[in-house]
Amino acid sequence: MTDDVLSRPGVHALLADGTTVSIRPVLPGDREQLEGLYLEMSPENLRRRFFAVSTRSAAMAADRACAPARPGHRALLAEARGRVLGLAEYDTGGAADSAEISVAVAEGLHHRGVGTLLIEHVVSAARSDGITTLTADALADNHEILRLFAGLGLHVDRRREGPEVHCTIALGQDDAYLSAVETRGRIADVASLEPLLRPNAVAVVGAGSVPGSVGRALLRQLQAGGFTGRLFAVNPGTTSLPGVLSYPSVGSLPTTPDLVVIAEPSDSVPAVAEQCGKAGVRALVVVSTGLEDDEARALLTVCRTYGMRVVGPNCLGVLNTEPRLCLDATFAPGRPRPGTAGVAVQSGGVGIALLDGLSRLGIGVSTFASLGDKYDVSGNDMLQWWESDGRTDLAVLHLESFGNPRAFSRTARRVTRRMPVLTVDAGRTEEGRRAAASHTAAARTIPRQALFTQAGITATRSIGELLETAALFHTQPLPVGTRVAVLTNAGGAGVLTADACAEAGLVLSRFGPELTDDLHAALPAGATVDNPVVTTAGVTEEQLRACVDRLVADPMIDALLVALVPTAFAEATGEDLLRAVTCGPGRRARPVAVVRLEQALPVTLLPAADGGDVPSYAEPQAAVRSLAHGARRTAWLHRSAGTEVDPDGVDTARAQEIATAYLATHPDGGWLDPRTCADLLACYDIPQVPWAWAETEDDAALAAERLCGVDGRVVMKAHWPGLLHKSKEQAVHLGLRGEAQVRAAFRDLETRFAGVMTGVVVQPLAERGVGLFAGAVQDDVFGPLVLFGLGGTATETLADLPLSRLRSTGETPIARLAPLTDHDVHDLITSPRCAPLLFGAPGRGPVDLEGLEQLLGRLSRLAVDLPQLAEADFDPVRAAPGLISVLDARIRLLPGRTHDPYLRRLR
Repeated sequence: MTDDVLSRPGVHALLADGTTVSIRPVLPGDREQLEGLYLEMSPENLRRRFFAVSTRSAAMAADRACAPARPGHRALLAEARGRVLGLAEYDTGGAADSAEISVAVAEGLHHRGVGTLLIEHVVSAARSDGITTLTADALADNHEILRLFAGLGLHVDRRREGPEVHCTIALGQDDAYLSAVETRGRIADVASLEPLLRPNAVAVVGAGSVPGSVGRALLRQLQAGGFTGRLFAVNPGTTSLPGVLSYPSVGSLPTTPDLVVIAEPSDSVPAVAEQCGKAGVRALVVVSTGLEDDEARALLTVCRTYGMRVVGPNCLGVLNTEPRLCLDATFAPGRPRPGTAGVAVQSGGVGIALLDGLSRLGIGVSTFASLGDKYDVSGNDMLQWWESDGRTDLAVLHLESFGNPRAFSRTARRVTRRMPVLTVDAGRTEEGRRAAASHTAAARTIPRQALFTQAGITATRSIGELLETAALFHTQPLPVGTRVAVLTNAGGAGVLTADACAEAGLVLSRFGPELTDDLHAALPAGATVDNPVVTTAGVTEEQLRACVDRLVADPMIDALLVALVPTAFAEATGEDLLRAVTCGPGRRARPVAVVRLEQALPVTLLPAADGGDVPSYAEPQAAVRSLAHGARRTAWLHRSAGTEVDPDGVDTARAQEIATAYLATHPDGGWLDPRTCADLLACYDIPQVPWAWAETEDDAALAAERLCGVDGRVVMKAHWPGLLHKSKEQAVHLGLRGEAQVRAAFRDLETRFAGVMTGVVVQPLAERGVGLFAGAVQDDVFGPLVLFGLGGTATETLADLPLSRLRSTGETPIARLAPLTDHDVHDLITSPRCAPLLFGAPGRGPVDLEGLEQLLGRLSRLAVDLPQLAEADFDPVRAAPGLISVLDARIRLLPGRTHDPYLRRLR
C-alpha cells in the first residue's frame, strides 16, 4: 500500500456485505484507473452505461470525471485498497437546482451496494449545493439501474421516451428516505460485525509465556469458555502454550483468523494491525492501553485501509454466549451466564459489574462488548447487532460519549420499540463530565438527558438502579399507568412503600366499593383495606394469595407492590407468604413486585410456579423506581413518533447567503451585529419587537418618537462587538419617556462607553407578560440542540438558565435534539418549571401557545439549516395572551460546516 493511497481524502463506509470502502472526490491521478473501470466492463454493461459499445466513450468519461474542478460538477469514487470499485457524478449544466447524475460499478461487483452507497453520498453533496432534483436517462432494459433508483427511498418519477426511461429524483430528506438508508446501513453493519462477534477462528497476539499476562488470561478464557472455533496464539519465540500452538506472526498462521485479539505494548499495536490487514483478518479487539496520538491514528488508518472492524483499544474484550460458539474473548473474572441481555460499555469496571449482576439475577448475557476508547465499533453498532441476532431482548448500554448522536437517536428509537434499552446516565454533573472527558478523550458540554428522552431509552442513575429495573423488565409485564396498589403484612412497611410511590410520581389507586368488599371477605379480621392494604401479621398464605389475585385483576390498578416482613405467626404455622405471591395463575397481566426489608441483596428473582420469576427488592424505593421506569416506557411506546416541524415562510437560501457573507468578512466568526441578526431572524419569520438602530443622539430621539410617539416609553440598549450581558454592564436604560430622557440616556451611554460603543438599539417598552428564554447550540458532540426555559431575572431563581450563562454555572436547561418534532415542541413547553405560568392562572389566560410552538419550530429549523450557527440566545422572549415576541437576540456564527449526520460513514 503506497503512502499516496493512504493519504487521499475521503470517508469510509460499509457495503452490503460488510466490506469497508473509501468514498472520496475524484483526483486527476485517477484517470487511468477510471478508464480501466469502463474498459473492463462487458460489452453489455458498456452498452447500458453509454447507450453504445465504444472504447472512446470510456476515455471521454474518464476525462470528464478527472477534469479540473468546475461549478456545478462533482465526481465521487469508491475504492478499496487502491482499487476503484465505482464512480458517481453529477453536473448541473448551468441549472440552478437540478443536475444530471451518472453511476458506474466495476465489472463483477454488482449487487454489493457500491452504486447505492455512491448515490447516497452524491445526494448528500447535491443537497449541500442547493440541488433539489437529480435526473438520469437509462435504457429501458437496464433493470439494475432502474431498480437502484427505485430502491433509494426517494421519490422517483419515471417517463418512458422510446427505448429510454427518463428518471427525475426528488432529493427531499423525509423519513422514508432516512428509514431506507438506515435499513441498508443496518444490513451492512451487521455483516461487518460477523467476524467480530461470530468468528470461526480467533488468534491472540501477545499471549506470551508469562502466566499472569493479560494475553494469557484472554487465551485461558477462550479455552475455558469452550470456544468451538479454531484458536491460535501468536508470540515470537514461543512454540507452544498450554493447549494451543503458538506461531511467530499472524502471517504464519495455518489459516486466516476472522478475529485477532491484540494484547501487545501500545507501540507495537499499529504494526501488528498491519500484519493482520495484510493477512486478510476482518476484525480486531485491542485490549492494549496507552496509545499515543500517532499510534492511534496509525491503528485506525490501517483498520480502514484493510477493512477491519476494531473494538477498543483500552477495553476488556468481547463475548458471545451462543451455544454453538461460546466465545469469551475477555479477561473478566468468572463465567457470565448465557442469556438474553446485550451489554455494551466503555468502562471495563462497569462491564464486570454488569456481567456479574445480570448473571446473578439469572437474566444472563447474549453478547458483550467492552468498547474502551471506541475508535470504531460503537453503541450504535451493537444496537443494530442486537436488533438482528434473534436472541437479545434487553439492551444495556453504559456510554460516556457518542460518535453520531443523531444517528444513534434514530437507531435507538427504532430498537427500543422492540426491546427495552437501559443505560446509566453517567456524567450528569460537571465533575462527572470532566471525568468522562479525561477517561475517553470525549468532551461533553450538554447533558444527555435530551438524547435519552427522545430515543425512548430508560436512563437510570446507577448500576444498581439499572439492574433493579432490568429485573422488573425481564420478568414482568410493563405497567400500563402509574396507579399502584400496596399490600403488606406490616403497617410500617406499607407507609415506607407509600412514601416511595409519592416521591417517584406514582399514585396509590383508590379502591371501589366492590374491591373493598372482596378484600374484607378475603382477609382476617382487623385488616385495613384502604391503600395500602394491611393484612395484619396473622394473614395466611391462602388469604394473601386470594388478595393478590383480586388486586391484580382490578382494572383500576396498574401494578402491585407486596411488602412482606417475617413474622412469628408465619414461622410457627409454616405459612409461606412468598409462595402466595409467586404461585399465581400463570403470568399475571399486571406487574407484581415484592419488597422484603430483611433481604441481603438489593434485588433478587423469586422463582414462580409458572416457570417465570418475580423480582424482590430490599428497599421499597428500588421497587418503585423500577415501576416508574416501566410506566414511562409504556407511555413512550404508546406515543407516536411525531412529525418533524416544518414551518412555512422560511427563506433558507437567503439565510445561508447572510451567514456566508458575514463569515467572508469575519473569518474567525463572531457575534452578529443587531441589524445582521434581525435580517437572519427575518428569514425564519421569527417575531421580534419593533426596534431601530441609532448612532447619534438625534437618530435616537427620532427613532423613539417614530416607534412610540411623544409620550410612549422606550428602552435603549448600547451595542458594541462582543457585548453579551447588557444588564451586567449597565448598558441598558428602561422606561424612557420624552425626547429629553432619550437624549440624556444616549449621552450617558456614549460617555461611559466611549471608544467601544458603535450605536444603540431603541425599542418600545415591552408589554407585561412571561419572560422566557429560547436558544440553540451547535454542539460538537450532539449536533444542533434547542433549549427552552424561563428568561429574564427570574431565570437564576428557577435554574432554567439561558445558554449565555450555561457554561459558567453548569445549570441544565430543557433541551431537545433538532430537528424538533411536534412532540418535542410539546415537551419543551410543558417540561420547564415555568410551564404553569404559560397555561394561565386565576384571572389570566394562557399565553400564545401556538405562537410559542411556532417560535421553537422556527428556531429548530434555523439551527438545522445553518451548521455555522454556534449558538442563538433569545432572552427574553415576551409571552402573553395573543403575543410572542423576541425582545433581545444574540447569534454567534463560526466557520466550517458539520457532516450530514445521516450519511452512511464510519467514524
